[in-house]
Amino acid sequence: MPVSSRHLVVAAAVLAAAITLLPIGVVAVDAIGRTPGGLGGAADYLVRPRIGELLANTLQLMAVTVPATVVLGVGSAWLVERTDLPLAGVWRALLGAPLAVPAFVAAYAWVSFRPGLDGLGGAALVTTASYFPFVYLPVAAILRDLDAAPEEDARALGAGPWAAWRRTVLPRLRPAISGGALLVALHLLAEFGVLEMMRYPTFTTAILVQYQVSFSSNQGSLLALVLLMLCITVLTLEHLLRGSARTSRVGRGVHRRAEAVRLGRWTPLACLALTAVVLVSLVVPVTLVGRWLARWAAAPAEEIAMRPSLLLTTGSTISLALAAAALTLLLALPGAWLLSRRRSGWTLLLERVTYVASSLPGVVIALALITLSVRYLPAAYQSPALLVLGYTILFIPRAMVSLRSGLAAAPPELSDAARSLGSSPAEAFRRVVLPLILPSALTGAALVAIATATELTATLLLAPTGTSTLATAFWAASDEFDYTGAAPFAAMMILLSAPLTFLMLRQSGIEE
Repeated sequence: MPVSSRHLVVAAAVLAAAITLLPIGVVAVDAIGRTPGGLGGAADYLVRPRIGELLANTLQLMAVTVPATVVLGVGSAWLVERTDLPLAGVWRALLGAPLAVPAFVAAYAWVSFRPGLDGLGGAALVTTASYFPFVYLPVAAILRDLDAAPEEDARALGAGPWAAWRRTVLPRLRPAISGGALLVALHLLAEFGVLEMMRYPTFTTAILVQYQVSFSSNQGSLLALVLLMLCITVLTLEHLLRGSARTSRVGRGVHRRAEAVRLGRWTPLACLALTAVVLVSLVVPVTLVGRWLARWAAAPAEEIAMRPSLLLTTGSTISLALAAAALTLLLALPGAWLLSRRRSGWTLLLERVTYVASSLPGVVIALALITLSVRYLPAAYQSPALLVLGYTILFIPRAMVSLRSGLAAAPPELSDAARSLGSSPAEAFRRVVLPLILPSALTGAALVAIATATELTATLLLAPTGTSTLATAFWAASDEFDYTGAAPFAAMMILLSAPLTFLMLRQSGIEE
């Protein structure tokens, strides 16, 4: 690649990283620099009893939900992949399917079924049921292909079944468990819909309330700064707990699959336990959404006409999702290209920057973009472009991961061969590289688009006046306890989330 072309790619990658880092800088400056009294004023605000209550609520929810999802995820994966459980293939699909139901839709279903379900118990129930697949899927994928030789060697040396599993299998599961727990923890820090429905205040709900009540970006940024610190703490803890154990085996001998553990008389109990998990996480939410949807369909035509149009709302949602997918791919491609062609410390840093920013809750990203637009670019405030930019910052890692896998299938030698035959860099990319990375690029676009279609918190703050998405239309109806009116939007979000779930199941080997 000529120097000028390479410099353009580097500049584009740096620009993308800077855009994703921008919200962090804005939140920090706004929280400290613009708070009356400066650092002292910020400290006075953060030591209020209300802040302590929000912190306690957040930590309590994480202390309950994260271990619960780990136990459910690892236990379910072990039953499905390492025992002679009947209909294992069916259980594989059913245990991953809850990802098709957005957590706030599941909360809506449960609240409409049990109006008294709230507080820590209700929030922990819904979040555990919604998020345990984040642990189940990676653990199941590793257990399915894990070499049984070390475990068998431990048994041959006199270790019991539990001791052998604890010493040989559990260390190799640690990256998958810690990675899944990290996703759960970050989702909990970002969650708004579930916690608002369950009347369980945390930093995310407080930030939205603060902004909607007083439009105060300073106090909202202070809360966001605490949330940012929690996110960084969670990322650091996950890195320390992940460990460095290998999950692959290198050496002589045949890779052996573990022999299935016979459940025997415990088979009915195992099936009953998994049935309970599927009922709580999938069957109850989908059934209740279907029940309210049937009532909506049976309502008089004039009553349906008074509610937001499902067709128009779906159209605006899809339009925003496609725009976000296109912009996200455009910004992710230079960084993915550099990482695949010139892997070095600084290219790795560019990639990690996008991951740190996207780990922030949508409400933090939205608050930063509102602050920037109001102060420096008023024309962008409440514009579709600003909303699409927020989506891009949140979901750029999804596109980055997909593009990297596609570029791995397009080795540099192919482009070099095209260049040696007289093609320009752009022509070599179009004729040689693009056809090879197109499937992965489309997968990344689909992941971004579907995540965009169900995003709630950033959309609530950034959506232009008069623009309604499926998530905001659903929220407006459910916030008024109009469960019937919220049902079609909930059903459409589940329908749009189904492809994402299918992709994740395929990537995890569930559908093989």
